[in-house]
Amino acid sequence: MKKLVCVHLLNDFSGSPKVLSQVINAVIESNYEVDLYVGNASEGFLSKTDANTFTYSYKRSNNKFFTLLSLLSSQVHLAYKIVKYRNMDIIIYVNTLLPFGAAIMGKLLGKPVIYHIHETYIRPKIFKQFLRLIVSKTASKIIFVSNILKELEQFKYKKQEVVYNALSKSFLKHAAKNSYTPLDKKSTFNVYMIASLKAYKGINELVAIAQKCASNKALQFVLILNAKQYNINTYFNSIELPENLRILATQQDLHQHYKNAGLVLNLSRVDQCIETFGLTIIEAMAYGIPVIVPPVGGPAEIVTNGIEGYLISSYKTSSIAEKIKTLSLDKAEWSRLSKNALMRSKDFNEQVFNKKLIQVLNA
Repeated sequence: MKKLVCVHLLNDFSGSPKVLSQVINAVIESNYEVDLYVGNASEGFLSKTDANTFTYSYKRSNNKFFTLLSLLSSQVHLAYKIVKYRNMDIIIYVNTLLPFGAAIMGKLLGKPVIYHIHETYIRPKIFKQFLRLIVSKTASKIIFVSNILKELEQFKYKKQEVVYNALSKSFLKHAAKNSYTPLDKKSTFNVYMIASLKAYKGINELVAIAQKCASNKALQFVLILNAKQYNINTYFNSIELPENLRILATQQDLHQHYKNAGLVLNLSRVDQCIETFGLTIIEAMAYGIPVIVPPVGGPAEIVTNGIEGYLISSYKTSSIAEKIKTLSLDKAEWSRLSKNALMRSKDFNEQVFNKKLIQVLNA
């Protein structure tokens, strides 16, 4: 039986561990045995896979210096754990750029190393350069989640493939049962955004958009952040929030929110954070929810302007607010976008993802 050793840094309910859980499911179905190493024991998408799961020590801190020290020490710990595979026929599968210790040890042991790169917004710049150097020296193959990411992070003399993220069969089945109720049966039009607690994700822009829509009582905004309530309170401590905006901490189950959403936004700042894919975009579309997303990066590979939603820079808060107001009142336009969004979401299915992934592993 073939063996895949997967490594990831932080297990939570964000996109990259979710995609890794899909990778694990796909390779197990293809008769691989999987060992999984994660840098924390907290709950997340990797908590309930069928892999043999191990942890290594990593702890985040509010102090960036201590977080960096923890990361560096965790990779020494991780590299030490990989030594036990020295006499085994394995593939090292590094999820994101961060668990570099496994890549270094894999290379030293002569094992193939595959990187799955989701996004590369890493600071400081010198640290990102260091991580890229590790990739260039250790990777046998590199998987990117979008064409734009492959173009931005091109590595010379490396085998590189694009494998779009996918929606699981279970997610699609759930979405099919809970699609959004038509506009004329709702008293409110709910606008959602799901993001990390980072300014460059467009959080302040969402606040501004909600403020511009405050006079319309039928418009309600919900911001779901992948963060603890304490950190959310700290971030918004000096920001005046409009009454039509509700902010929620990490949500393990997004289905309950998608089924109530009339529109989903992605407001990442185009000059600070180019989204490399946007898993929540295709999740929303699977519910038949139109989207407003940035006109650059991975979202522009998913959405065609005026077809499944709209491509608008998050800095154009007035334009986005007007588009929301118009769409909330135009049932025919909303329905047209909704049908197109649902149709487009079918292109990102598990079968296509699994087939491409196994092809990359076996090539």
